[in-house]
Amino acid sequence: MIGWNVTEAVIALIAAIQAGSPALLGFGLDSVVESMSSLVMIWRFQDPQRGRRREKRARTFVGVGLLLLAGFVAWDASQTLILGEAPHESLVGIILAVVSILLMPLLARWKRRIAHKIQSGALHADASQTDICWYLASILLVGVGLNALFGWWWADPVAALCMVPLIGKAGIQALRGKNPCCP
Repeated sequence: MIGWNVTEAVIALIAAIQAGSPALLGFGLDSVVESMSSLVMIWRFQDPQRGRRREKRARTFVGVGLLLLAGFVAWDASQTLILGEAPHESLVGIILAVVSILLMPLLARWKRRIAHKIQSGALHADASQTDICWYLASILLVGVGLNALFGWWWADPVAALCMVPLIGKAGIQALRGKNPCCP
């Protein structure tokens, strides 16, 4: 799973740079945060005796990462709109979004099952991050798709702005430790 997240991040970030796409950049950076979140989950489970302390640290890491991402995406997309910097079409971005839309629900369900079994709020927050990836992939597909199909360059940064509330909400929930599976 970490392998997919890293691959997704690399592809999205390269495509974002080539196309000048705020939506692809937001998606790619979310994949970076998700990869780091998965590494934190591995760290969290390496020492069962320090599980509670590590659980809180892991949840905090996920939450802070998401909030920082939300702020950056909002800034980048706003700058693109204000300056009128039209992103180019990205077939790679469209393909990546479709693959992610198909894959992310399966990964999130798998993480959530494990989180429920072991009563891990941090792992549940990580599963929420994977859910967000699915939503972001859907928003990404709309933004880059409208740009590619109709030349509506502004749809890309608007799509990125649509990502911000989802990312921010998940970050706040992770920091508050509000996870449906685990009190």
